[in-house]
Amino acid sequence: MSTIGIIGAGNIGRAIARAFARKGIATTLSNSRGPESLTTAVADIGRLVTAGTREEAAAKDIVFVAVNWSKLPAALAGLPPFGGRIVVDANNPIEAPLFKPAELGGRASSEVFADLVPGARVVKAFNHLLSELLAADPTTDGGKRVLFYSGDDAGAKTAIGALIEQLGFFGIDLGSLAIGGRLTQFPGGPLPALNLVKFD
Repeated sequence: MSTIGIIGAGNIGRAIARAFARKGIATTLSNSRGPESLTTAVADIGRLVTAGTREEAAAKDIVFVAVNWSKLPAALAGLPPFGGRIVVDANNPIEAPLFKPAELGGRASSEVFADLVPGARVVKAFNHLLSELLAADPTTDGGKRVLFYSGDDAGAKTAIGALIEQLGFFGIDLGSLAIGGRLTQFPGGPLPALNLVKFD
């Protein structure tokens, strides 16, 4: 089983940790303020979540990043190259309180993100659902809640697709970062916040 690290302990980061904990999968949760600041959050999520440093989370086999867009460069600065490991971009190029879209120079936000994680195989996922839906049981509506994902590396997408299925969601591959990333990024994409359910 791949080890899981999460950089960012806001609503989305904690929701991702909760989704893993529900399925008995251990994760390391980190933020910019250090493990001590996560004592309450970790206790609330459950025993399978460990508070760690940013470096500890970034050293795992699969690393989720869920950080306010303007803080991404600082959150990822100084980390060793990822060496072909998978990094999941769970971010959107906008943030409170102004909700002003970030300037991306015509690129998809995941293409910009990829420049911040040298050596990583980037997959865009876990960014388009509201945190409360991401944290909730994906089968509560009678089917499987849909999670979209996209990326430029087929092997990385296969791994994340399998992980999405293991978590109880129904994964849909949207293609490359340039295409699929644009469909799910907020603002601009047509798919964010859609609570779609796949029925058998």
